[in-house]
Amino acid sequence: MSNGKRQLALGAMMFFPAGEHISSWRHPGSEAEGLLDFNYYKRIAQTAERGRFDMFFYADELYVWDRFESGISHANSIRPEPFTLLSALAAVTSHIGLAATISTTYNDPYHIARKLATLDHFSGGRAAWNIVTSQTDEEARNFGKERHLQHELRYERAKEFVEATQGLWDSWEEDALLFDKESGYFADKNKLHNLDYEGTHFKVKGPLNITRPPQGYPVLIQAGASEAGKEVAAATAEIVFAPGGSFSEGKALYEDIKGRLAKYGRSPDEIKILPALMPIIGATVEEAAERLAIVENLTPDRLALDLLSHYIGVDVSGYPLHEPLPFLPEEEGFNQSKSGIQRIRRILKEEDLTLIQLAKRIVNKRAFAGTPEQIADHIEEWFNHGAADGFNIAFTHLPGALDDFVAEVVPILQHRGLLRLEYEGTTLRDHFGLSKPKNRYSQDKISLGTTQR
Repeated sequence: MSNGKRQLALGAMMFFPAGEHISSWRHPGSEAEGLLDFNYYKRIAQTAERGRFDMFFYADELYVWDRFESGISHANSIRPEPFTLLSALAAVTSHIGLAATISTTYNDPYHIARKLATLDHFSGGRAAWNIVTSQTDEEARNFGKERHLQHELRYERAKEFVEATQGLWDSWEEDALLFDKESGYFADKNKLHNLDYEGTHFKVKGPLNITRPPQGYPVLIQAGASEAGKEVAAATAEIVFAPGGSFSEGKALYEDIKGRLAKYGRSPDEIKILPALMPIIGATVEEAAERLAIVENLTPDRLALDLLSHYIGVDVSGYPLHEPLPFLPEEEGFNQSKSGIQRIRRILKEEDLTLIQLAKRIVNKRAFAGTPEQIADHIEEWFNHGAADGFNIAFTHLPGALDDFVAEVVPILQHRGLLRLEYEGTTLRDHFGLSKPKNRYSQDKISLGTTQR
């Protein structure tokens, strides 16, 4: 890392292909017509690489949100398949990490271990996996089920899924391939291992039919802020996507997750916590406020209300728009995002908002408007005072808001010595300062100078 100083970690987040929130496609500066044009994604990834971001992160879901009519009529529902996209981006970038959301509920470990290992090989060690359990019944119905797995059960499944996947990545020891044409030996059979994994949810024999990824394991990311999510993060994750919010909320979550690591034999520097931030940049405070107003007015009231209904599991369409929601949503028995409903409950307890104000707040939950200096100050405060190891940067619209961030905020962060001027390594683990996990079958060998976690 530059000058031995702790460096800011940055992810460039594509939550929807047009930008962070559900109506990004409507922004005057968006290029939504490019959503199925590879050159659109290529430009975004290359811009993030030029800005020395650690990684490009592509969020994914396995359904069209058709619970409400507005989800079809007004919301963006187009998402290219992530492995196809990231593999193509690997060929047109050279340093930036390539991360995607992959569900442990609607996949199997062998498939995902194989796909991620291939991506890691073809990208030269730049793959990452955002481990999610999915959230909705809409997804379940695309995979032969009527209802989504219960919260605790899907996290139990996720734990086994990751264990099995990591085991498959260890199938081949580092020097197992011989390629000895003279003798006819392709591989050393003693350095290839069956996993023979058997849990409650998975039974996987192995071995994997591709050698160990260059990073050992692709970087593991986790985004749940529920109690179960925080435990999974502390046990297995290397990057945590945090929801953002106030500084005090960010600091509390940071300390909570870091404080759980010791019981898993891990040190605080083995996990990087990246809150989400959607910067809205203006040359002046007034211009930033005007740009924020544009974003706040993109989402039709009907869509905002339906989105709130989705998040709390109760249809709010019959309540008066300009009066407070007359009840506190119940967390007990809620089977979608636990951290999401907890946040809404907290807002309702702390602020006096009308129903439509609450709905609009939920749509634009990560926004921070200011001048480039103010945005850099905000990032620096969280980074230097125990609330973040970096940020997962979201964008009001793409590619324009990313262009602005790279042109106007990145140079300030670099000038302050917070962000690298050049990449100093080639893998995503290099960028984050994470060690390469040792192969479980090579305990008695020193492998590439790494240590077993």
